[in-house]
Amino acid sequence: MIFRFFKKGKELWERCPSCKEMIYKKELEENLFVCPKCSYHHRIGGRKRIEITFDPGTFEEWDLDLKPLDFLNFGEDYRRKLEENAQKVEANDAVITGKAKIGGYPVAVGVMDFSFRGGSMGSVVGEKITRMMERALEENLPVITFSASGGARMQEGILSLMQMAKTSAVVGLLKEKGLMYINVLTDPTTAGVAASFAGLADILIAEPGSLIGFTGARVIQQTIKEKLPEGFQTAEFSLEKGLIDMVVDRRKLRDTLISLLRAFYSSPLREKIYS
Repeated sequence: MIFRFFKKGKELWERCPSCKEMIYKKELEENLFVCPKCSYHHRIGGRKRIEITFDPGTFEEWDLDLKPLDFLNFGEDYRRKLEENAQKVEANDAVITGKAKIGGYPVAVGVMDFSFRGGSMGSVVGEKITRMMERALEENLPVITFSASGGARMQEGILSLMQMAKTSAVVGLLKEKGLMYINVLTDPTTAGVAASFAGLADILIAEPGSLIGFTGARVIQQTIKEKLPEGFQTAEFSLEKGLIDMVVDRRKLRDTLISLLRAFYSSPLREKIYS
């Protein structure tokens, strides 16, 4: 009886990894998974991200049939982990793409989930991002992506690395047509994803405290043989150095995105795009 009570209590509360305070899980969820004590932004999955960001009932998912393959024959253990990750995040790979509305404005959407193999970008992630942006070009939709990744998927070798070039190329087409592209960098956004489509957006927004960079700080420090500055590779450091446009609290992010889309849809450039 005591054990059952303890187990139930443990499920109802969560310790913040930043301030170490115990938080009632329902309160944390109502606060969009931002600690009410210290404003630490907890990582959230792709499905939850879509739920809290876009207008209810408007998300239409694309390319549900695409699934990763074991091209290089890493073996049964790797294939089993892919299946387990898919069940965990309710998606076939580390990105969910589709179309939605936010504040009534239609947008093409790509949301990464770090819980799927560390948000690694393999052939499926690259293909889904590319197809999503190509469809945005066809339907004249602005694009919003949420990046969360440890980089390229090593189990796919060069097939993974080529996704950097492929996704970067289609971003170039968005820019040529004048369609607005916003990327929200969440914790963490690193390596191949940071160096390709995630870093090429017209507007780069980061959540507070997010890790942003290409190579790990320890590797950089060992390479240059110098001590790195305080807060290196945080969202705030990136903003200070002009690498991103703004750092926005998750609780204000939806309103910020709506304001940016309102500016796009009311811009005189829109007439040129839709003519």
